[in-house]
Formats: sequence, structure tokens, C-alpha cells
Amino acid sequence: MKWLDHLKTINAHRREVRKNCFAIGLYWQGLTHDLSKYSWTEFSMGAKYYQGNRSPNDAEREDKGYTSAWLHHKGRNKHHLEYWIDYSVDKSKGLVGCRMPERYVLEMFCDRIAACKIYNGDNYNQNQPLEYYNRGRAGKLLHEESKEMLVSLLTMLAEKGESYTFRYVKENYVLPIRRNMIKKICPPVYFIVKLIAKFTGKAF
Repeated sequence: MKWLDHLKTINAHRREVRKNCFAIGLYWQGLTHDLSKYSWTEFSMGAKYYQGNRSPNDAEREDKGYTSAWLHHKGRNKHHLEYWIDYSVDKSKGLVGCRMPERYVLEMFCDRIAACKIYNGDNYNQNQPLEYYNRGRAGKLLHEESKEMLVSLLTMLAEKGESYTFRYVKENYVLPIRRNMIKKICPPVYFIVKLIAKFTGKAF
């Protein structure tokens, strides 16, 4: 049953993304990643065009000339670069990629690793997410700063592996994002937690 196989693929993908997001400290994004795939608009098309070795979106696009599931998905999930396509303030440039908030670039990073693992199975290796990026069209649409961040992390993954890269991401991106958020929302809590971290030697 194609619908059941598609459901299993969605669940497996979300588990992989959740594992990656949890490893770098993006807990909420790990829990809520790709929930729109369970909506009728996306799930029905995914089940209809399910093939198992590539995205159903590609098959739907080839059949219909557009992808209704993808059009629905990209407008509801901020970890996709297409969510951030807008008209440039420079009217001579038309549609451009806007700079993505770092937490969504990081979720996209986790998403790309998970997708490569799901579709390649036992043949997965740490070079594939970078290779897939280089073969794709994302580089033409991504904002330069977001592109630089994503490519640097995919390159680090390819060269130094998952454990090193995830630890680097957590320490250099996620923890600073968390600190700034706490500091902005509740400064007293920020200083108390910072003080506790200093005396306990734990990362904050």
C-alpha cells in the first residue's frame, strides 16, 4: 500500500530530523518539523506519487507540471529556502532569496542530512548532503549569507563527521541563539542562569 509506505517514510524522516535537531539543541523545531506533511493536501499527493527512492514531489511535478503538495509545504515550513523568496527592495532585481534566520538554516541542515539517510539507506555517507546540495538548484536561490552558512556546515560534515559538526553547531550557533532569546525575553533569568553556569562549569 503506497499510502502506508509514504506514511512510514514521513515518520522515518521526521525521526531522523528530530534526532539531528535534538543533538544540536533545537528541540522545538525537532518536534514540529514537517507536520504539514500529514495534511490532506500534502499526504494525498505524496501517497499517490510515492516511489520510495526519491521525493514524490518530483513525480507530481513531472506529471502535472507543478507540485500542489510542495506549494502547500513551502509556504508553511520556514526551514525551506523557498519560504523566504520575496520581491527585492531593489525593484530592478525582482524576486530574490531573503536572509534566513540562523535557526531555520540549521533546521534545513538537519533536514538535508536526514533526507540523504532515508533515501540512500545503508549506502549513506557523510559526503552525500554536500554532494546533493552541489547538484541542486538551492545555490541560485539562497541568500548569500544563508548559503555561506549552510555550505560551511555541509563541508564540515563531509570533512570532519557528524559528531564534530553537531557539537560545533550547538556551541557556536544554538547556545548563542538561546542566550540571546532568554536575555531579550527575561534579562533577570538570563543573568541568574549565566551565573549558575559559570559556577557549575556547564555550557549555557
